[in-house]
Amino acid sequence: MAAVQLSEAEKVYLMHGVRDDLRLDGRRCEDYRHMEIETDVVSNTDGSAKISLGHTDVLVGVKAEIGKPKPMVPDEGYLEFFVDCSANATPEFEGRGGEELGVELSNVLYKVFNNRHSVDLRSLCICPGENCWVLYVDVLLLQCDGNLFDAISIAIKAALFNTRIPRVHISEDEEGGKEIELSDDPYDCVRINVENVPCIVSLCKIGHRHVVDATLQEKACSVASLLISVTHKGMVTCVRKLGRGSLDPESIFEMTEAGKRVGKTLHAPLMELLQKEESLGKKRQKVGFLG
Repeated sequence: MAAVQLSEAEKVYLMHGVRDDLRLDGRRCEDYRHMEIETDVVSNTDGSAKISLGHTDVLVGVKAEIGKPKPMVPDEGYLEFFVDCSANATPEFEGRGGEELGVELSNVLYKVFNNRHSVDLRSLCICPGENCWVLYVDVLLLQCDGNLFDAISIAIKAALFNTRIPRVHISEDEEGGKEIELSDDPYDCVRINVENVPCIVSLCKIGHRHVVDATLQEKACSVASLLISVTHKGMVTCVRKLGRGSLDPESIFEMTEAGKRVGKTLHAPLMELLQKEESLGKKRQKVGFLG
């Protein structure tokens, strides 16, 4: 993650503001920055979305390809993640810095999204033990101004909502073998149910309080963060601590409860926006929410 150097006076000023529930940009501790989102922005994918959260910009593309199910779950498809940390986003991403962050982000995304509680993986099965849909999710970080995990998770949910998988028709050849045919009709497709797809809420501990959607300046004052993936019902599906500092049990409890509360409120406006944008068709324009 890009590093920002602050003087001790700047850190004290920022921390005193957080203590009083007032941040440098005027937000309260549990407020997000203004967010704008677009879907269907990349032509050669089956689904895509671009999100701007403050000055953090993320582009996600989903490509569906037929593959072989994993032996342990022969009746399920699966997702694969690749994160490209563009050096244009911040100089910190040049060389191995970007590669290491990309691997870290990919691993977290795999744990959060690639399970039957988040996505109906059985709906991706074509022939049990033989063929399934594999969703390749490519994430490109265009600009970084903090809070990558939250922005990426929201963009992934939007891109999966926008994804259309060709309907499969299975027939038998003369020798009894199976033949797979994909529909050429763009309207003859299968949609992914994203109702249970979680959003990630990142909480940074600053002093004795915590903030959501931290900027790079706020991140520089934080010793530890907690990532919490939350469904639309407020159920926590994954928790991960980041940073070198420690968190006491009381802080973990408070941050988890805050993450559940904030995460639950993210889903309804996001789904409302996505459905509204889709209903507008080609008349749609970039729409913002949260702030």
